[in-house]
Amino acid sequence: MSVSPAVTTLCENSDKVFLDAAKLLLTYSDNIMRFPNEEKYRSIRIGNPTFSTKLLPIKGAAETHLVFPRSASVDQMKLIRDSIASERDRRLGGRQAASPITPTTPTLPTTSPITPTTPTLPTTSPTTPSSASAPVTSAPPPPQPSSLENSMNFFATLQSNFQHVLLYENLDLQQKALSCIPEERLRSEAEVQLRGAREEDPDCKLGLEDFLVLELLRWFKQDFFSWVDHLPCSRCSGATQNSNPLQPSAEDLRWGAQRVENHYCHTCRLSTRYNNPEKLLETRRGRCGEWANCFTLCCRAMGLEARYIWDSTDHVWTEVFSTSQRRWLHCDSCENGCDKPLLYEVGWGKKLAYILAFSKDQVVDVTWRYSCKHPEVLSRRTKVQESWLLHTIHRLNTSRQQSLSPERKKDLTERLLVELVEFLDEYCRLSNDSERIQIWDQCVWSRTSVCRKVEEDWQMVYLARTEGSSSGKVSWKFDFSLAGMKVSSVSISAKSETFHSGSVCWTLQAGERTAAFTGDGKMQDLPSVSGCSEFIIEAGLSGGEEETAWQHSQIFRQSLKETEEPSFEILVHLEDA
Repeated sequence: MSVSPAVTTLCENSDKVFLDAAKLLLTYSDNIMRFPNEEKYRSIRIGNPTFSTKLLPIKGAAETHLVFPRSASVDQMKLIRDSIASERDRRLGGRQAASPITPTTPTLPTTSPITPTTPTLPTTSPTTPSSASAPVTSAPPPPQPSSLENSMNFFATLQSNFQHVLLYENLDLQQKALSCIPEERLRSEAEVQLRGAREEDPDCKLGLEDFLVLELLRWFKQDFFSWVDHLPCSRCSGATQNSNPLQPSAEDLRWGAQRVENHYCHTCRLSTRYNNPEKLLETRRGRCGEWANCFTLCCRAMGLEARYIWDSTDHVWTEVFSTSQRRWLHCDSCENGCDKPLLYEVGWGKKLAYILAFSKDQVVDVTWRYSCKHPEVLSRRTKVQESWLLHTIHRLNTSRQQSLSPERKKDLTERLLVELVEFLDEYCRLSNDSERIQIWDQCVWSRTSVCRKVEEDWQMVYLARTEGSSSGKVSWKFDFSLAGMKVSSVSISAKSETFHSGSVCWTLQAGERTAAFTGDGKMQDLPSVSGCSEFIIEAGLSGGEEETAWQHSQIFRQSLKETEEPSFEILVHLEDA
């Protein structure tokens, strides 16, 4: 009999992984074969942790349940079941015979049964553990979880990208990339830039790699790669037209290509294929996918630790790890841009949802680094359940890191913790049982072109204008009218710092009355607002010089290690209105 491709893929796993998956798969298939006409055994609750963490991430495991339509016969299912059982017995060395199908009622696992259906079929309504074997009642169903099709498609994206980045570790391919890169010249120019930075600032903590990244970006954008939408014909150099994607050839698959674009020339009747990074070193042209693919390879060839960044809104770029700053730097070779993570959301107006980083050792969800509108982003993350994504990424990382040294694993863990801390900030409302409100802008009244910035190298955090903006404003409103109170007096302490020609203007507005105050960190009384029932405190940021002007006016700047000293304090004395 011919073995199912899904089972063949499943057999590629290690013994431990295969045997764990086989145990569950055989239990599920036995349930279906014992009760082939009962719908409850042909459905699965996607949110079930056993399925989402123990089967879905395993290569070939979930696909094994997707090779039959609902009309599949028991004989067809038995072929798959017996194939898995035979492989299990072989790996166990014949110590366990293939268990025959018995008429006794099985002890069901904690998971819901899996549907042996194709991904295009709709998912059945989710069930709770207590109702897994009971008929569907008329009670309102809980919110529908992400469909199996969405989960499978998302997992395929994770798995494909995680496998693809291993291509950049091919030493022969790295050598070919190095033959295209003027390495000596770029390193020399980076050394000149580093010396200049240290002469200007003796305390400069940047390293050679930081400037090498900048030089590599400039060279790649200006001298090496070109942007094209429709690639010219390889024979006549005429215009081509995008057609249906082609199946990867054996050579494409050798280089990890998962998708091959078809650019058709009507004159020559040729379909030219442009995809793998080795070919891109020769063609040196394309769109963002080709740019990021080739640039990430060049980074690895230069000895830089780089990872490939995938954005679900159809963009890709690179991140390079800065050893001196102990953080990942955003690098977009298409834009010759470095360390500008808000470029896409603020500059381009993209509606972000999922942004994932893939390196040879790790997958990381880095969405929050690229957004200053976290609640909006969270509302768009509906393709898969967050818990499923978290468990799946963890499973992929655990599998990939099995062969790493303890020191390397520790380093990766510490980096991940630094990244997570970068995303954390909160308010604590002491008057409401220490209620904690996540994300700094959840309690602001309004904000325009202002974001939170974390400097990992200096271990500092502050609010500043978004990159490229000429001005920014952020305000907080205090309204006591609903409580029947009015202001007797207000005292404010705020901290702001400016550099070069940067400026921060602090004001308190109460109706038509406006009072200005300084951001020197000293407590200041503002009696002019006495008697009002509400007021607004606003900080206006402007000024600065050159490309980093946005960073020359900052508020609430303080050390990441300083958790007790307030950078913004407001004391309000109230009286009955």
